Order: sequence, then structure tokens, then C-alpha cells
Amino acid sequence: MFQKGSRTWASLNLSDFEAINRCEKKVPEYFNFASDVLDGWSQREKDGKRLSTPALWWINGEGREVRWSFEELGFLSRKVANVLSDPCGLQKGDRTILILPRVPEWWLLNVACIRTGTVVIPGTPQLTASDVLYRLQASKAKCIITNDTLAPAVDSISSSCPFLKTKLLLSKSQRDGWLNFKDLFDMASSKHDCTKTRSDEPMTIFFTSGTTGPPKMAEHTQSSLSLGLALAGRHWLDFRPSDIMWNMSDTGWVKAALGSVFAPWLRGVTVFIHSMPQFAPEEILKTLSRYPVTTFCSAPTVYRTLVQHDLSSCKFKSLRHCLTGGEPLNPEVLVQWKSQTGLDIYEGYGQTEVGMISHNEKGRTIKLGSMGTPAPPYDVQIIDETGNILPRGEEGDIAIRIHARRPFCFFSRYVDNAEKTAAAFRGNFYITGDRGLMDEEGYLWFVGRSDDVIISAGYRIGPFEVESALIEHPAVAESAVVSSPDPVRGEVVKAFIVLVPAFTACDPEQLTLELQDHVKRVTAPYKYPRKVEFVSQLPKTISGKIKRNQLRSQEWGQM
Repeated sequence: MFQKGSRTWASLNLSDFEAINRCEKKVPEYFNFASDVLDGWSQREKDGKRLSTPALWWINGEGREVRWSFEELGFLSRKVANVLSDPCGLQKGDRTILILPRVPEWWLLNVACIRTGTVVIPGTPQLTASDVLYRLQASKAKCIITNDTLAPAVDSISSSCPFLKTKLLLSKSQRDGWLNFKDLFDMASSKHDCTKTRSDEPMTIFFTSGTTGPPKMAEHTQSSLSLGLALAGRHWLDFRPSDIMWNMSDTGWVKAALGSVFAPWLRGVTVFIHSMPQFAPEEILKTLSRYPVTTFCSAPTVYRTLVQHDLSSCKFKSLRHCLTGGEPLNPEVLVQWKSQTGLDIYEGYGQTEVGMISHNEKGRTIKLGSMGTPAPPYDVQIIDETGNILPRGEEGDIAIRIHARRPFCFFSRYVDNAEKTAAAFRGNFYITGDRGLMDEEGYLWFVGRSDDVIISAGYRIGPFEVESALIEHPAVAESAVVSSPDPVRGEVVKAFIVLVPAFTACDPEQLTLELQDHVKRVTAPYKYPRKVEFVSQLPKTISGKIKRNQLRSQEWGQM
């Protein structure tokens, strides 16, 4: 597969990528996504062996547009690599925190970090000063890269970060104590020799979302995320050479790396980006109608919002494949999207630590509410607390079997947290921390996080099923379900509900009874929320996931 003594692919043969994923071929000793994949596509462009579609297609909705071929991506990212090496002074293995919105430079800096062997730590632009402080101190990062918006917050805490040596600013203006990216980029050479990296050396660190505790640092290698997505590109993403992929994920999360960098570029597919600083459903629909996007991926929250609009006037001329992930998809949303657009939504279930775990794929039946079937090559099972595989239909911990050794596409470790790393494994299984069941046909069904499951009068109740029932009611815009103490049943289901504006003036007692009856009709009667509280908003993590733990603690008097 590799040329002897060379650092580049002998050929960009996707069957070789897939064979590595299926463990039929060994992971190469040395691998670098920039030189071994991106530069390979660049060479194919020069040789006329790739379609003349851009590698990156970026718009801002206000007329500005950027289109880069793989050759241009290589040229520009080598200049950025030289900026990181000198004068930023970053060396192989050094850590740098990258906090930028969806601007083209984010992609250049990611590729440049891979070229230099710098370990990149993405962060969402929504981070506060205290969030940045925690990440700098925990990671001991030597460099931080951001823009004018977050620079003041960084300055306010940087004196407490002795490891931080360099601050690089994306700005047209100068700022004391910061290097200016534009100035350095303009002066940088485009000649750069890619750093030789072993496949098992660290490439990136993601801070977990912090839904149930302080964020942990999940470390991935040069090959785990990049090479580990070859089968997902075939089975879930259903990529074709001419595809244009729009993944709406925030730049701070692993989904951006998976869906906006590695998965599409591994197969030479165009990455489409709309900068969209604020969520605007009308703009999303307009973009899908105006641009030839073939593959669209976004969180269930986005689809929940879009189906509330009249989609009959939208003409998605090129859109053929819709995807979602990050949280479970409510069945009602899938039904509404299908009825209005004629398109299915293919849900994928994965984690920062291990990538894609299960998914729905074209050619297979979509079961409403299911997360699909295990993603090759993972052997996904439902196990009990002692590591025994449970019979089909029984609820337990969703786990991935580990055979002779840990799969190469797993995270390496939680940095500086050996105890948490060890706790993620139980015997021959990696424990996802999610509860679920598997039906007779091998489809996975999500119940909830391990600490979210409600046990009421001996019944085990998953919050997601109740939330899905509630959202089918026209009065409910959003809901979160947690346990609440009860003197008789031990704990009962409580629903925190955000109402659709048209229903906010309704009598709360009458509406509560109506919603309770609705849940009894839609799902098992014992699952209905015995307590209901109407709220204006729900607490969420920076990534937009509902903080059920905060609501649960509030109910049990732990706050």
C-alpha cells in the first residue's frame, strides 16, 4: 500500500483504507493525513485523475466565497505550517489550543498542525474565560490561536498559565502580546517538509462535553480519527466522488473533525461550509436550495426546528442524503422531515472517544427510534454490570468488544487521568456510558446515559422515550426528563418543558393533564411524567446538549 521508503501513498486506493478498518491489513508504522492523503489528492488533481470540484467551498452568506482545490490547500497549509514552526516556535508534540469560528483559516490551521506534528486542541468560540483557563491549565498548551472576540478573555487569564508561550491572533489589527497571523502568513514560505509521524503518536485532544462532570481530555492518534473513518464514508455517509458535504457541527467538537475534515477528505469529497455565526433556519433552507449540497449533516435540534417551517416551497435540487448525530433523533421529527422533503434522515451514534459506533445506512430498513446497526468493524454488545452479554431485547450497558488489542480507531487515553481511562473498560469491553438494548435483528435502541435512567416503583424508564413522546405534542418545543424524589415510588418522572409560543398563555394545570394523557397514549402509561414544570429554557452544555444532571441535582436538593 505504501511505497517502500516513501512517505506518500502508492495509490489512493479506498479498498486499502477499508481493509485497515476491517483489520485485514495492519496500520502502517508511519502515517500523516496531510502528506499521505491530502497531498495524494493534490497529485491526482495534477494528473487529471480527480473531478474538478473544490476540496473546500466556504461561504459567509454575504457574498464572500472561498474555493480551494487540494493543490491550493496544500500550498496554503504549508505556509501556515511555517508560521507555527517559526516564529510561533512550536515543535512536534507541543500542544496548541485552536478556538475559531467557521472561517477558512480553521481548516488551514488544522492541516498545518498535522504537517508539523503539533497536537491540536479544538475549542468552541462559545468558551468563557474560565473555560479557556481550565483548558490551558489542564492541557499545558504552549500556544493558543483565536480571534479578536476571545482575545480579551485569554488576556484576562493568561498570567495564570505558565506553560503558555505564544498567542496567535487572527485579526487585521495588532494586539499587545499577540503575534498577528495575517502578517506572518503573508511573509511565510510555501516550502515545508512534512514532519514524519508514527501512526500511534498523538494528533489531537478533544475535551469531552462535560455533561456529567468536568471535561476530560480524550487523546487521538495520527491514524485513529483519520484512517478510522474509511468504512463510515461508505456505509453511513454513502460518499460518491462528486458529493458536496455540508456538516454544520461547531468547530470545537469531534463531529467537525469527522464530518468536515477527515471523512470527506479521506475520499476526496468537497467540504462545504457556511460560516453562519448564528443559527438561522431560513438561511439553512435557502442554502440547501441555492447550492449543490448533496450530503447534509446536522444535530437533531436543527431538524426539529426546520420541520416547523413550511418546506413545501423549498427545492433541494441536489440534496440526496441527510444525516444526524450527537444526540438521539426523535421519531416524530424523522417522520415529518420525510413527509415534507421525501428524504430519510440517517442517524449515526458515536462518541468522542471511539468515533462511529452504530448507524443507519442506505439499503437497510430504518426503524423509527433506533440508532441503526453496529458500525463495522465494531462488535457492539449489550452487557450487564459484570461484563456478560445480555439476551436480545434486554436493557444493559452499550459496549464494544475488544479482542486481542484495543482497536486502532479508539482514543489513546484520557490525558493525565489513568483512573478514568481504566474505568472506561470492563473486562473485554469498552463501556460507552450509555444504556440501551439490541433487538433480534441487531438494531440498537438508546435508553439514556447510565446515570439518567429513572427507576420508579421498580420500573426502569429512559428519559429519551418520554421526551420523544412529549415533542410529538404541538405545544412542546423542547423537553428534558429527569428523576424526582417521591415518598412512595422512590423516584418519579419529571418533565421540564419549553412551550411553543402559541401555547404559553394556556392554563398550566389543564395543559399538564393534557400532556400527561398524551404520553400515556404514545408510550407505556407508567412512563408518563407525574411532575411537570414549564420553563423558558433548558440548561445546556456549550455543544447544545441538555444538562440533565443539573436538573436532576436540582430536584434532589444537591444544588
